[in-house]
Amino acid sequence: MKKAVVLFSGGLDSTTCLAIAKSQGYELYALSFYYHQRHDVEIKAAKRVAESMGVKQHLVLEVPLNKIGGSALTDDIDVPKDLNPEQTTEIPITYVPARNTIFLSFALGWAEVLGAADIFIGVNAVDYSGYPDCRPEFIEAFEKMANLATKETVTGKFKFQIHTPLVKLTKAEIIKKGLELGVDYSLTHSCYDPDEHGLACGRCDSCYLRKKGFAEAGVPDPTLYSLKK
Repeated sequence: MKKAVVLFSGGLDSTTCLAIAKSQGYELYALSFYYHQRHDVEIKAAKRVAESMGVKQHLVLEVPLNKIGGSALTDDIDVPKDLNPEQTTEIPITYVPARNTIFLSFALGWAEVLGAADIFIGVNAVDYSGYPDCRPEFIEAFEKMANLATKETVTGKFKFQIHTPLVKLTKAEIIKKGLELGVDYSLTHSCYDPDEHGLACGRCDSCYLRKKGFAEAGVPDPTLYSLKK
């Protein structure tokens, strides 16, 4: 069976991406990161989903991006609330410096060891917060670099391909696709600033896009939201 490394946060997009890879016949190797993010409850969600979807191996790596800081997700900076991310062209403070570059680099190393030519990442360039490392041109550049930088590629054993099956889909289309594949979105977590019980705030950018997606898909949102304002 062909192998795929799937970058996997336990959120809506990465879970759908994992389901797509599974539907295409890949043996799944899910890679998650504890980067000292304030929403580290997503690691628990990732473990729940990975178990439910029967991944071959789920690897969780610790990467202390909090020591670098520079993001509301890893630093002592408030997460913006009650804003519409679609009405601004500015890159939000929830952007984590070079996060996808770092994560893809770890995925590339693991994929080379596994002999897996395929890496999946659930980036999206439609309903998203404007992060520069979610754009197709970034993925194309990383894939080119990957095929220049690794032993398996320069010796001609295989070429890496970075798969982005969600990149041109709306959040509603992503949800519909996941439901077609049997995804249980109640197991996932998207919120950037959950309360002490792990309940979603309902007010950050990620919650806004998640709620919008379920509304536009015309299906109930299974997310448990905090009553705190």
